[in-house]
Amino acid sequence: MLDLTSGPTGGMATMVLADFGADVVKVERPSGDRFRALASSPLWLRGKRSVVLDLALAAGRASLHDLVRSADVLVASGPPSRLARWGVDADAALRLRPDLVHCAITGWGPRGDLAEVPAYDGAVAALGGRMLAFERQLKRGGPVFAAVPVTSHVASQGAVQGILAGLLARAAGGGGQRVETSLLQGLLPFDLMELLLVEVVERTGVQGVNVTSMGGDMPTLNYHPIRTADGRWIQCGNLLEHLLMACMDAMDLLGDLLADDRFVASPGLWDPEAVEVARDLILNRALEKTADEWMDIFRANGNVAAEPFLTTAEALHHPDVVANGDVVMIDDPAVGPVRTIGPIAELMATPAVIGRPAPRVGEHTDEVLAEVLAATSAVTAAPSSAPVGRPLDGVLVVEFATIIAAPLSTALLADLGARVIRVEVTDGDPYRHLVPGGMPAAKTTAGKESICIDLKKADGRALARELAARADVLVHNYRPGVPERLGLGYDDLAALNPRLVWVSVAGYGRRSPSANRPATHPCAGAAMGGAGYQGGAAVTVSCPTLADVREMSRQLIRANESNPDPNTSVVTASATLMALVARQRHGMGQAVYVNMLAANGYANADGALDYAGMPARPNADAEMYGLSAGYRLYRAAEGWVFLAATSPAEWERFAAAVGRPDLAAAPDATGDAARAVALAELFAGRPAVEWQDLLTVARVACVRADGSTPGPFFARHPQMLANGFAPETTHARFGTHRRWGSIVTVNGGNDRLGPGVLAGEHTDLLLAELGRTADDIARLRAAKVVASEPVVAFATT
Repeated sequence: MLDLTSGPTGGMATMVLADFGADVVKVERPSGDRFRALASSPLWLRGKRSVVLDLALAAGRASLHDLVRSADVLVASGPPSRLARWGVDADAALRLRPDLVHCAITGWGPRGDLAEVPAYDGAVAALGGRMLAFERQLKRGGPVFAAVPVTSHVASQGAVQGILAGLLARAAGGGGQRVETSLLQGLLPFDLMELLLVEVVERTGVQGVNVTSMGGDMPTLNYHPIRTADGRWIQCGNLLEHLLMACMDAMDLLGDLLADDRFVASPGLWDPEAVEVARDLILNRALEKTADEWMDIFRANGNVAAEPFLTTAEALHHPDVVANGDVVMIDDPAVGPVRTIGPIAELMATPAVIGRPAPRVGEHTDEVLAEVLAATSAVTAAPSSAPVGRPLDGVLVVEFATIIAAPLSTALLADLGARVIRVEVTDGDPYRHLVPGGMPAAKTTAGKESICIDLKKADGRALARELAARADVLVHNYRPGVPERLGLGYDDLAALNPRLVWVSVAGYGRRSPSANRPATHPCAGAAMGGAGYQGGAAVTVSCPTLADVREMSRQLIRANESNPDPNTSVVTASATLMALVARQRHGMGQAVYVNMLAANGYANADGALDYAGMPARPNADAEMYGLSAGYRLYRAAEGWVFLAATSPAEWERFAAAVGRPDLAAAPDATGDAARAVALAELFAGRPAVEWQDLLTVARVACVRADGSTPGPFFARHPQMLANGFAPETTHARFGTHRRWGSIVTVNGGNDRLGPGVLAGEHTDLLLAELGRTADDIARLRAAKVVASEPVVAFATT
C-alpha cells in the first residue's frame, strides 16, 4: 500500500490498515511530511515504512510510478491537481496498475469552486456551519471554534471503508477501484436532523425554524454535567427514565423527590419550575463529594451512565480503557516510549498487531526501491464486470440496535450497497420518539428495511434467529449477556452460520470493569477528552456560587454535543469491513467488539498519546476563537471568517492577495499575538463574503464562518451540490427531500441511496421472504409478535 498523504487525516487511515497487517509505504518529500512536526505524528506514522522521493523531479515521479505498479492500494491527499501533476490521478494510476484500489482524500470534494483550496478541518467546519452550531456555547454571539477535528476523523475512516470495500469488490472480479472521500463529507454524520427539517420546512412554507435553538438553554436533567467538591466535573448521560431515576437514587435524592407532590409524575411530565428545583437539588448534592467518590458510587450502582471530564492524555489511564487493552506502548526510537490508543476494534480471529514505531524520514528508501526492482510486473486479470458504485452489493446486514452509534454505522454500510435489515421493538426504536414524527430516525435508518419484532416472545426470537442465520453481518448494541438470552449470541449463531461477522457496539470494552454499565454519547465525550477540549475554560473556571455552577454546566453541555455517537459509527463501519475482508481471505466469520471510549480516542487522535517531552495539546483561547493567529475566527465588517494558514507558502499567498507584504512571513510563537491583532484589524475592513472570494481564489483557506448552520449548508451550498453530497430521495412520511450523502464513494458512488424508513415498514415483505403465508402474518400481527408503524403525514408546527 502506497501512502501519498500528508498529515494526520490520511495518516490515520493508513495507520489503521497497517495495524491490521497492511505493508504501508509512506512516500515523503526529501524534508519529510511537513506535519511530522505535530506532536501526534508518532501515532499516525506507526507501523509504516518511509521512502523519500522528490516528486518535483522526473526521476522521482518515475520511481513513484514503479511503486504504483507493485501496489495493491494507493492513498493520496490534497487537491485534485496535485495527483495529476505527479501522474498518479485515478486515470493515470489505473493505467499503471489496472487492478489498483485508488483512494483520493480531498478537502472539499473533487469538483466545485473550492476544490483546489487547501484542506483544513477548521476551514471546512467553519464554512459548513459546524462552528455556528456551537454559537450557544458562549454568550458573546457568533461562531465558536470547533476544537475536536471530527471531519478529519470521519474522512480517515471513510478512506478505510472505501479501500476495504474496494478490495472486496476487486476480489469479486470488479477490477480496479476508484475511492473518493473528503473533509467536507466528514461533516455529514454530525447533522442528525437539520437537513431534513430544512427540506420539510421549505416544502411546507413554514419559516423561522432553527434546529440549533430547539430545546431549553440549560441541560436536561438526564444529560446534566455536575460539579463536585474538588472542583472537577462529571458528565451524566442517563437518557432513559429508568437511568435518570437510578442516578437520583445513587445521589440519595430519590426519596426527597418522591415525597414532593411536584415530582410524583414521570420526569418527562414535570413542569418547568419543578425541573429547576430538581436541577438545584442535583447540583447542590453533587458538591458534597469529590469526583472520585461519586464515580465509586455510580460504578457500584451499575445502572448510572456517568463519566468524569478528562483530557485525552488522562483518558489513556482511564481504568476501563486500560483494562480492555485499548492502550498500547510503542518504543519509538525518536521520542522514546509512547503510550497511545490501540486498534480501532477487537477482531477475535484476526486481531491487530501493533509494534513497529514511526519510521525516520526515508528510513526504508533503499530497501523498498530494491524490492520494486526485484519484483516482476504484476499480471492483472481483466475485471469480470464493470466497476460499480455499490461494492457491498450482495452483503446482508441484520441490525439489532437503537439510538445513534450502531444504527448509523449500518447506514454507512447501506450507502456502500449492503442490504440492511433492522429489527426493532414493536413500537419502534426509542430514538424515533424523541421528536414528533420520528424525524431523527430518517438519518439512522437511511437505505434500510425495517421489521418490528417482539423478542420477548418465542415466535419473535425464532424470527430473529432466522434472519441472523441468513446474514453476512449482525450488528447489535445490547449489553453483555442480552444476546445470549435472546439466542443471538455469537457462539449460538456461528454454529448455524460460521461465516457470520458478529459485531458488538458498546459503551465500554468487553473486558473493562464497566462492561455492564450503561453509556451514552456525552459520557464518552467527557471521558475521552473531546468535551473538555471543546468546553475550554468552563472545565477549570472557579464557580463560587450556584449560579456559576449552573452557567458552566450550560456551557459544558453545549460543548458536549452528539459527536461521540457518529465518531463511534464510522469506526464500527470500518471494523465491520475489516472483518468482511478477513472473511473473504480466510473463509471464516468472527466476533468483533467496538467500544465508544476507544472510538472517541481516534476522534481525539491529536491528543491520544503521551511521551516524554510531548507538547501539550494546544487549547483554544478563552473566547474560543481558535488555536493561533493563523488558525482562528475573526470578525469581519459583516459576519465572521475563519482563516487557516499554517505554511510559509500560504502566508506568502495571503500577503500578496491582501496587499500586505509585512504579513508574508509566517509568525513564530513570540509574534503570534501581534499577528492576531493585525489580522483582526485587517478583517474588520471588509465583509466576510468578500474575504472568502478574494482569498480562496488565491488558494488560501479563508472562509465565511457564519453563513448558515449545517442543514441549510448541506441543502443549498454550491460546493455540496457540485459534488452530489446531498442527493434527493423520497421518504414514506416526509416526501421527496435531500438526504445526507455517503462519507465515501467507490466508482462514482451509489446511485440508489435510499431514504429513512418507518418502523416495521417492511414487516410483511420480510415475513413473506422468510416463507410466512398471509395467514401466518395475520396470526403474528394479532398476537403482537410483529408490528408496523402507521404512515401518518408529517405536519410542521
